[in-house]
Amino acid sequence: MPEVYDRALGPALFAPFAAHLAGLMEPHAPRRLLELAAGTGIATAQLVKALPACAITATDLNPAMVAWTSERLAGPSWAQADAQLLQFADGSFDAVVSQFGVMFFPDKPAAFAESARVLEPGGLMVFSVWDVVEGSPFPAAMVDSLNAVLADPPTFIVRVPHGYADPVQIADDLRAGGLEPESIDRVVLRGSSPSARTLTEGFCLGTPLRFALQECGPLDELTEALAEEMTQRLGPGPVTGELAALVVTARAS
Repeated sequence: MPEVYDRALGPALFAPFAAHLAGLMEPHAPRRLLELAAGTGIATAQLVKALPACAITATDLNPAMVAWTSERLAGPSWAQADAQLLQFADGSFDAVVSQFGVMFFPDKPAAFAESARVLEPGGLMVFSVWDVVEGSPFPAAMVDSLNAVLADPPTFIVRVPHGYADPVQIADDLRAGGLEPESIDRVVLRGSSPSARTLTEGFCLGTPLRFALQECGPLDELTEALAEEMTQRLGPGPVTGELAALVVTARAS
């Protein structure tokens, strides 16, 4: 899954915001940065380039993901970590970053409280979450394709990756965790992929949608049917589309 995720979805969905996030962090010049839900290190690599003097600790909940990524990206310290129960001491970092990971935290105020705890007073947290699925044509086309192929389609894409898009709720959860919101900005960038089929492979084989599809039928057959639907919607050959996300900054008291 990490390889498919990185190859098929990385350039299309995550690379544009990785560069954006690193650009936001560069003027702050943090000395000790913690990255949560680093995944395959797409944002991590950009942070390493933008912050050469910073000691970066990159973490993910999934030990296999940490092992796969740490072998491919030198520079940061890598560790398995649960964002809701961090193993780091109070005030260990002056910045916490997460690209498209917060949506997956079961108890978001608890995770924010842990980020607040490991931040020094005045420390900065910056993270991105996807806006509603209708704002991003690639996942929206995937949802439409699932609805066309399956009588009872999985709701993972809408419910989880694109299910934490209410700025009021985000601000409330941050405050509940002891962080003060500074900004919640809707940012629209553009992503590209070699084909709709590549995107389909990424969604179906490289994300947790895979497990839901396996309950619906043979994964290879479903992936092929969904690739055909996606191609009808997005067109043959290389595809380009907008990506809408909320980029959030907050401070520890």
